[in-house]
Amino acid sequence: PAAQRVSGPHRMHRRTRTALRFRMRRLRMPARSTFVSFMSAIPNSDPPGSSANPPKLHRALKARHLTMIAIGGSIGTGLFVASGASISQAGPGGAMVAYMLIGLMVYFLMTSLGEMAAFMPVSGSFATYGAKYVDEGFGFALGWNYWYNWAVTIAVELVAAQLVMHYWFPDVPGVWWSAAFLAVMFLLNALTVRGFGEAEYWFALIKVVTVVAFIGVGLLMIFGILKGAPANGWGNLTIGDAPFAGGLPALMGVAMIAGFSFQGTEMIGVAAGESENPRTTIPRAVSQIFWRILLFYVFAIFVIGVLVPYTDPNLLKTDVTDIGVSPFTLVFRHAGLAFAAGVMNAVILTAVLSAGNSGMYASTRMLYNLAVEGRAPKLFAKLSPGGVPRNALYATTAIGALCFLTSLYGDKTVYLWLLNTSGMAGFITWLGIAVCHYRFRRGFLKQGYRLDQLPYRSKWFPFGPLFAFALCAAVALGQDYQAFLADKIDWTGVAATYVGLPFFLAIWLGYALVRKCRLVRYEDMDIAPWIERNATHEATEKADAGYPAYVARPANPTPGA
Repeated sequence: PAAQRVSGPHRMHRRTRTALRFRMRRLRMPARSTFVSFMSAIPNSDPPGSSANPPKLHRALKARHLTMIAIGGSIGTGLFVASGASISQAGPGGAMVAYMLIGLMVYFLMTSLGEMAAFMPVSGSFATYGAKYVDEGFGFALGWNYWYNWAVTIAVELVAAQLVMHYWFPDVPGVWWSAAFLAVMFLLNALTVRGFGEAEYWFALIKVVTVVAFIGVGLLMIFGILKGAPANGWGNLTIGDAPFAGGLPALMGVAMIAGFSFQGTEMIGVAAGESENPRTTIPRAVSQIFWRILLFYVFAIFVIGVLVPYTDPNLLKTDVTDIGVSPFTLVFRHAGLAFAAGVMNAVILTAVLSAGNSGMYASTRMLYNLAVEGRAPKLFAKLSPGGVPRNALYATTAIGALCFLTSLYGDKTVYLWLLNTSGMAGFITWLGIAVCHYRFRRGFLKQGYRLDQLPYRSKWFPFGPLFAFALCAAVALGQDYQAFLADKIDWTGVAATYVGLPFFLAIWLGYALVRKCRLVRYEDMDIAPWIERNATHEATEKADAGYPAYVARPANPTPGA
């Protein structure tokens, strides 16, 4: 039968085509339309056990999900708890300048990522871009580095969750709370990507409402509408060495705190592979990041700086167990809100769950993408009928749980080293995004394409990625600069701080040596297929929402890849 002679969706045996043309001439029918009709009528000829339509990642994340993922990634305990220490260290003016500077860096990084993600919306995000536009080993190392970072972060959030719950239930063993929250995170990610998106939307919305309410209450206090304003008016902004206390070293220290606070905003790139219409939703979400950061962080720090003197010793407490002296709690109490501590504890619990939920999603999708591209075991590339990489989810959940268990036994040495190894990972990811974008844009122009062919264009190229790379490198390398200024250098502490950097380089160079990878030339970059894809029916919103999520094949294929 003709159906058995079809070897692919666009091929047909020679004798079948000849017979078909003969019959079409007799029937005097248009050849092309009849050929298409005939091909659509041919049944699937794949061998038993295979499927012409295997499960794929579902493009189910809407614009509101992506916007909240981007916002939620920048709001967490770094704002609710650690912002007090930032003000105490550098004064209100120094803290605002540091957060604005790091916020500008993050904005440039997100515009860089947005340009690549809108052009090539894949679940591997910067790991795929690294392999295609820099070097295959670079992409391999970025992917595994990112997966490991968020897998360990799950353990960190489980530890934080039990500390938060201790506020309400001091007699319940913390490990039970951690187990319950791990199960919740797993279920939110195991059903569908829509489940993750909805959960993250509401988690982020709670945080946003809290920050907006805080700024509103604070401004009402400052202008005398609510009680609790300091007797010296705006004097807290200039008390002692304020507004800039501690000079440049303090500013540098707060910049590092801000860098950790903003980590997670790059998750919008991973989510692009499952967004409903990435060529419009990604640019929209990216364009809002800078102003949201300005509103949430700078305004919040301004309110705290006016209402609470930077010399207040309560601002130095940065642990989640110190929620009673969180700067947010202090301001709410000054306004006469007696229930402030309980409310802020609930909000911080939401932030913890949000970080764990997002971390599980990001690490699962990254492991899945590595498997599809041939850089991880193939069993992690299997999808459930709902489009969820369940095997990758099982592995990520298991690793997160094992890392958490190391915090329960002994002197926590293993747990602390796991944390230290992942501490540099977020900055390495940001550096990788800047490098990928710089080379992508150069290759795009080198191959003769026009900038108006990009769905979204980063306006500040090349200044944006170069500025972001330089500042990110300075912040990453300066994390423990005080150690080098001491009379005796604590080499153990230095190694613990910077171990993530040689760990990344070892993975990159090891893979490059084994696979004999080399830097991708601008002329060889995989750009043309995506130009064609964007220029055809996927360029329209209707078609774009319909095509399945795409995971790129390996760049620079090597034997066994």
